[in-house]
Formats: sequence, C-alpha cells, structure tokens
Amino acid sequence: MEYVDILIVGGGMVGSALATALSGKGLSITVLEQAAPQPFDPAQAPDLRVSAISPASASLLDGLGAWQHILAMRAAPYRRMQVWEDQESNGTLFDAAEAGVEALGHIVENRIVQLATTACLQQKSDIRYLCPARITAIVYEPKASRVTLEDGTILVARLLVAADGARSQVRDAAGIGITSWDYPMHALVASCEMDYGQQDITWQRFTATGPQAFLPLTGSHASLVWYNTPTEVKRLLALSDEALVSAFCANFPQKLGGIRQLLARGSFALTRRHAACYVKDGVVLAGDAAHTIHPLAGQGVNLGFQDVAVLAEVIGRAVSEGRDFADASVLKRYERRRKPANLAMQTSMDAFCYGFSNNIGPLKAARKLGLKLADKAGPLKREVIRYALGLPR
Repeated sequence: MEYVDILIVGGGMVGSALATALSGKGLSITVLEQAAPQPFDPAQAPDLRVSAISPASASLLDGLGAWQHILAMRAAPYRRMQVWEDQESNGTLFDAAEAGVEALGHIVENRIVQLATTACLQQKSDIRYLCPARITAIVYEPKASRVTLEDGTILVARLLVAADGARSQVRDAAGIGITSWDYPMHALVASCEMDYGQQDITWQRFTATGPQAFLPLTGSHASLVWYNTPTEVKRLLALSDEALVSAFCANFPQKLGGIRQLLARGSFALTRRHAACYVKDGVVLAGDAAHTIHPLAGQGVNLGFQDVAVLAEVIGRAVSEGRDFADASVLKRYERRRKPANLAMQTSMDAFCYGFSNNIGPLKAARKLGLKLADKAGPLKREVIRYALGLPR
C-alpha cells in the first residue's frame, strides 16, 4: 500500500488545476487520470468541446502558470456578447469596455486547457501524475480511503478528491447522493470554417425550441451550438454535411454569414446535477462531480475553477494553522462558500432555459422588455457583467 495526503481522482481541467494549486503546501499529492489528452498540433482543426473561460478563471490559470501555455497554443478572445429574441434590435449587447476589462472571456478548447494545467502539475516535485490509471475499486473510509488500480497498486488517501466528472466513482463510493434531471433539449455542436476572419463577438438568439449560439474560435473557425428537441437533433445529425450546412444557414440568423466547411459535428444531452453535500470526513467533491449546469452561458468549467480556488485556499489555511485539512469540519468551509453559489448559478440558467424556450405571449413580451431594459441599465449592467465574469464589483 502507498499512503498519500491527497489523492485526486480525475486529471481533467479541474483536477489538474487543483493539484497545481495545492502544490507547495507540504503535502504529498497524487493525481489519477484515465487517458492523457492528445498533444497539440496547430494544424489540427478545433475540437468540438470548448469552454468560455472567464477573466476570473483566466486569472486563476495565470497564477498557476497555465494561461501562458494556453495562449501559446490557441484561444479566441471575445470582447462583445449579444443576446436577443426575434430581432437583434430588441436584444442586449454586453461590451468588455462597459465592465472595464480587455475581454469578456476566451473560447478555448477543453483539451488545450487540460494540456496546459497538466504541463504545470508535471513540473511540481510534490505531485505524482499517474496516467493512464485504470481504477478497479474505490473503498471509502474516513481519512483512509483506498483506491485500487488495474496494475494492483493500492493507494490510501487521507483526503480523497472527486474530480472525476458528472458520473463520479468517488462520489458513489462515498455514498453521496445527487438530485438530477434532464433538460427537454439536446445540444448539437458543429465546428466550422467560416467565409470570414476571426470575430471578437459571441452571440445567442433565443427561439421557442432552444437557443442558437455562435462562439468565435481562432482564425476563420467558429463553434455553432443548436439547442433543440432530442428528436430534431437526432434528425439533424443524420444529415449530410451539405444538408446540415444548409439547415444552419436556413434556421440561424442572417448574422451567421457563410459557412465554408463543416469540420466536425456531435451532440450531447443536457442534465442538471447537484450533490446532496460536497464533503464528508476525508472526501471532497469539485467541478462536475459536485454540480453540472445548463451550458447556456458557458459557466460550467468556470464554476469548477471557482471550486478550485476556494478549496485550495481552505486546505492551505488549515495546513498553515495546524488543523486537519481532511476533517469534515474544515472542508465544510469550502461547501458553505461554493454550494450556495453553484446552486444560484444553476437556478439562474434554469430560469433562462425555461423562461425563453417557449412562445407564450405574455412571457415573450416580458422577455423583450427585460432584454431592452438590460441594454439600457448603465451602471447596473456593468455590475451584472462583472458578477457574471467572476470579477470584484
């Protein structure tokens, strides 16, 4: 058996960032990851899985040393975000200048973020990175959980961290329940080469069946997201490339412009999940293992990075004060700060999802009025933008 202070199951964006944030605190840290991300090649077409990295998340990644790696690969900044229903003139335009920031965020491929955070943790002498690591068993015991790997290795952890995603093995092993439900729509995602150069705006139009979104990528590339009923998404996915491009051009707003080439397509179901609790003695949940959210505003990974910042702070403070960092009474500080904030963001996204995805007359009129008022809100609008970006107000 091998004993470690902190065992992080899942070396994705959140898990690898957390490991790096915990480095240098006098703790032994091991990270288990099933499969290493494919190395970056600038000639590769953009991946389907992308995230809107907020300024607060970029600041965290910069502090870890990862942001410079991301920028050395590729990231597309966006300085404006437009939201509307029916007509653009009835919508709201958010501008980075209004919030006093250089950009509202960057669209970055998830793989690139993971490559950057993994590169950082591999430079730390107090972190052991085991990849590929296949788990055959997890036995939860307070401050002495055991994880058995396929090669027979048994790791015993004082603190077991669940950073292993929405279907977390660690969460299940610890007996932590979740509340969850499926949204009545799926998301079709397409990576495209457009007829024009790189954009600095992301936009989203609301329709009765779900939003339609444009996310700028580097160069002439863009990511298109089409939320619709599961049946319609399945039908669209079965179309030829030419027919799917035609469907985008016919159904998305004219603002989309021309699509030169469809590079990749995929779809995923949308499920909201929230863990009943984030901590027990010797175990803690972070990122998607604790919560998943409607991807409407791209807040999923940003919430995960906020988890990282708070959890690293709580553990670091406990170590400096000589307290037991794996004790539930200490870890509850993290839960008290993050669980209500994550729930509030989930609820906000649900309100947008259900409030806009219908054709009910009074609601439609109220939505249009709300978007118009938001556009004219001045200082309040600035505060809303900064809150959404995770910035101090």
